[in-house]
Amino acid sequence: MAQNIYDTPEFFEGYSRLGRSVHGLAGAAEWPVIRSLLPDLKQKRVVDLGCGFGWFSRFAAEKGAASVLGLDLSEKMIARAKAENAHPAIAYDIADLERVELPQAAFDLAYSSLAFHYLEDFGRLVRQVHAALVPGGKFVFTIEHPIYMASANPGWRTDEAGRRFWPVDGYSVEGRRTTDWLAKGVLKYHRTVGTTLNTLIDDGFTIRRVVEWRPSEEQIAANPDLAEEMDRPMILMVSAER
Repeated sequence: MAQNIYDTPEFFEGYSRLGRSVHGLAGAAEWPVIRSLLPDLKQKRVVDLGCGFGWFSRFAAEKGAASVLGLDLSEKMIARAKAENAHPAIAYDIADLERVELPQAAFDLAYSSLAFHYLEDFGRLVRQVHAALVPGGKFVFTIEHPIYMASANPGWRTDEAGRRFWPVDGYSVEGRRTTDWLAKGVLKYHRTVGTTLNTLIDDGFTIRRVVEWRPSEEQIAANPDLAEEMDRPMILMVSAER
């Protein structure tokens, strides 16, 4: 079973204060690029894997999706999604993505934002998604970039000359990483870019687009703090097709 860190009070309170939690998709700097990877959602059957507060689920419904299934391990997340992002086309449910059994050939789009790096067995989920999509169905997801999460002690460092850098030690050593983010002892699972993409290919997906996200010049001008994202990739985006 995946770690349910989101239901711990300390983590949930901290996560609820993040810009993307308060402002939804507009609070996620990477959203404009993600949106460019999405197909037309009109009349599509969508599954939102790790739906959180339900911001994308509601977006899909409001763009005309025929149905949206939002799944998340966190009871608190699902409760907030039902309270704040309800829509007649959306069904929210609690599910562990490590063990989820998706209905076969039931969806046109599988979507996920920043959830799969919490899964130990990514391959199992990929097989589930492949079976759940109709032929030609799309799979669009984002994860923490493997460069960002590879180190056992991630974070900016400064060398003797005063130059800032991000460590990538242990990049080829895949597996568990324990970090302190919003709470202590958050479990994540590092996989290289190659492993991530080859898992998709080996299980029958065609890769359509891979993006190592960075902010635009306009975004940096509006929010100078985003300039640090130019020094190492934080988010990996993948668009694949069944």
